[in-house]
Amino acid sequence: MSWKVGILTASDKGSRGEREDTSAQVIREIVEEELGGEIVEHRVVPDEKNEIIASLIELSDYYRANLILTTGGIGMAERDVTPEATREVTDRLVPGIPEVMRYRAMQRTPYAMLSRSVAGVRGQSLIINLPADPKGVHESLAAILDVLPHALRILTGHSAPFNEYF
Repeated sequence: MSWKVGILTASDKGSRGEREDTSAQVIREIVEEELGGEIVEHRVVPDEKNEIIASLIELSDYYRANLILTTGGIGMAERDVTPEATREVTDRLVPGIPEVMRYRAMQRTPYAMLSRSVAGVRGQSLIINLPADPKGVHESLAAILDVLPHALRILTGHSAPFNEYF
């Protein structure tokens, strides 16, 4: 099954054209080559909560993306508001996804514990916050890639939930 995927980059510098969006390129490659997904929209917005919210809603409700991957804005700086925006638009959180991403990243650096990444569901869209740097994006997606197809099948009604732990 091919998944519709939206990419949202939250970056003040990126939105002004002052920084190349290399993390989104890593996301694109992994989605297309390893997940078999189709990128339906990619946009870069400043670290402004309302703009992030509007983009997440549009990616979910208008583009009907099954998976929305954000990059950037998950640190502790004052302008890092992607997790707050994600919480506002989601119906339910999926805490295990960012827990696994942080755990995997902790194997490399203790600074991973400072990530405020969240994941949640809006309608039939799974939204996952990823780091801003390409290495962190790759590492985070590698940690969850095997589970994503099953999660998306459940979310879109194409598979019964896996009940071993529930």
